[in-house]
Amino acid sequence: MNFIRNTIAVIVGLGIAGLIITLGIRVFPQWVTFEAFAPFEHWQRFLQSMQNNDAFFGFLLFVSGLGTTIGGVATAIIVKYAKVAYAILIGFIMLFIAMLDVIVFPYHPTFYKISIFLTFFPFSWIGGKIVEVIYERKKKRRIAEKMNKS
Repeated sequence: MNFIRNTIAVIVGLGIAGLIITLGIRVFPQWVTFEAFAPFEHWQRFLQSMQNNDAFFGFLLFVSGLGTTIGGVATAIIVKYAKVAYAILIGFIMLFIAMLDVIVFPYHPTFYKISIFLTFFPFSWIGGKIVEVIYERKKKRRIAEKMNKS
């Protein structure tokens, strides 16, 4: 049962991260050069139109970090054990996708190629740690309440 729960947690975390990245790209109307909701259907043409826009790639890093953090939080909430490890798994999968993106499409600036390694793991780790700290505080509070009742 834990395997199914953990698999669903990873899928939910990746879905949330992808949704946040999509919404982040759609924030600025001048960046929207596509008809569909998600830019990923026409990603090559979209990246080609953004090729010389360093602000876009900086913002993409920020939104990717935010999406990975929130996806890590969602994953860590759903899994029962090893919350930080599963949150970091979200960061690893997102890093793998970003590396494929950089390898397949040559339109990314150099700072983006380097920064993806510094973005996904730390932000997903932060998401897992947020949940772990909250759960530890709740656990200590329950123990303190039991001790006070005795």
